[in-house]
Amino acid sequence: MDEPGGLTEQFEQQRPRLKALAYRTLGSLSEADDAVQEAWIRLNRTDTSSVENLAGWLTTVVARVCLNMLRSREQRREDALDLRIPDPVISPESGADPEHEALLADSVGLALLVVLDSLGPAERLAFVLHDMFAVPFEEIAPLVDKTPAATRQLASRARRRVQGKAPAPEPDLTRQREVVSAFFAAARDGKLDALVGVLHPEVVLRADGAAGRARRAVTLAGAELVASQAVTFGSLSPYARPALVNGAAGAVVIGPDGPLSVMAFTVAEGLITDITVLTDPDRLRELDLSAF
Repeated sequence: MDEPGGLTEQFEQQRPRLKALAYRTLGSLSEADDAVQEAWIRLNRTDTSSVENLAGWLTTVVARVCLNMLRSREQRREDALDLRIPDPVISPESGADPEHEALLADSVGLALLVVLDSLGPAERLAFVLHDMFAVPFEEIAPLVDKTPAATRQLASRARRRVQGKAPAPEPDLTRQREVVSAFFAAARDGKLDALVGVLHPEVVLRADGAAGRARRAVTLAGAELVASQAVTFGSLSPYARPALVNGAAGAVVIGPDGPLSVMAFTVAEGLITDITVLTDPDRLRELDLSAF
């Protein structure tokens, strides 16, 4: 067994940060766990007596594993435009548990993860490491086989795309909930004008209802189009249970026969700018929704 302060203890201290890094990079909770586990295996196989900064060493290992996963995923994709909603982190509205809080320390919403998923592997890794974990470009460059200057450009390009497609959300959770509740009330009552009133003119709705090989991915843009879609499914509004989805006001929709969807909202300046919906029955069954 390790002595106090040994490798096992040091690794466990780093585990929450490593999983947060892997989740932001991969958008998958199970793959994030796999990446962290691989780092643990490599740690046990390596003589680290000469490693001065174990946290940095582990960060590099997890980053390399994640980059390989991203590249493998990109090669498997049949359609470059394929939409897959990242794994949501769901908590009761009473508050996230400590593990979730560590995972979402920087309010990583589903909308942001969807945008990150559209980036190339090296671009995504450079952005996550530098902008979210303050890793210097000089340390990121060898991971992506670029010069520090080229790595800086990768992160800068990613940052512009993120800022353009995933605006910073409203920090006040109470205000978020007020806007989301107004959305569901208007949808339930079929009030199209009221729905349009809580939606940003350029709101985007993304839904992934894939089941097995059948894909039903949908992306809608514009307040009137999204409002019309919301009215169509307004009968489901009474089944919506308030939830925190990636730390933001969202909902879990549970019908008489079980879960129907998980809905994440981005609220900025009093309006909904993004709605991300997961309805894939296979993936819903994998989520722990017992609290709802």
